Amino acid sequence: MAIDSLAGAYAQAAGGTQISRELESSLKGDLSKAGDDELMKVCKEFEAYFTEQVFKSMQKMVPESESSDAASSQLKDYYKENLIKEYASISSDRGELGLAKVLYEQMKVNYAPENLGLKKEE
Repeated sequence: MAIDSLAGAYAQAAGGTQISRELESSLKGDLSKAGDDELMKVCKEFEAYFTEQVFKSMQKMVPESESSDAASSQLKDYYKENLIKEYASISSDRGELGLAKVLYEQMKVNYAPENLGLKKEE
């Protein structure tokens, strides 16, 4: 899958949130000159966001109890949102899914100098 199509699919799934726009711009940027650390950072960000979306989809399947008032419901949603983001970030940092590693390895192959029509530095 090309990085541009990955970035587009990501932005569409994210619904245009600021985080999705930032990651989309990272993915659409020129990563051919990116170092290993920068590539891995982008891959981990994508994995964290992907995991976050999976967690949110799973959360929608859990029936909600009736809330007593709008304020407590809003507060609960705020903390739930932050907790899901933190779980996704921790999961990505630990490499539990391995999605970032697979993306990283594929990007290294795609952005290798010989695949870009560039000569390898000797």
